[in-house]
Amino acid sequence: MNIEIIRAEMRREDEKNYVGNTVFRAEGEKSVYEITFMSKNGKDWDYSLHFTEQSGDEDELLRMDELLENDDDMYNQLLDAALDAFPA
Repeated sequence: MNIEIIRAEMRREDEKNYVGNTVFRAEGEKSVYEITFMSKNGKDWDYSLHFTEQSGDEDELLRMDELLENDDDMYNQLLDAALDAFPA
């Protein structure tokens, strides 16, 4: 699935934890999503997915979450966008 990355950022909190997010639109989807990434070591990542602009259909959000769980390339593209935005 093609995605358009609208913006991304990554930062460190308390010199230990990484927190970042990527705002994106997926091809064929009406909604804009934001995925927030969290890691304590910069290697093992958790995420949270939500709508960015306005609330949308919960089933749509659940389908996107399932897609992220099953499509490693898409997940990594979104994570890489946030990591690339991390100030060196």
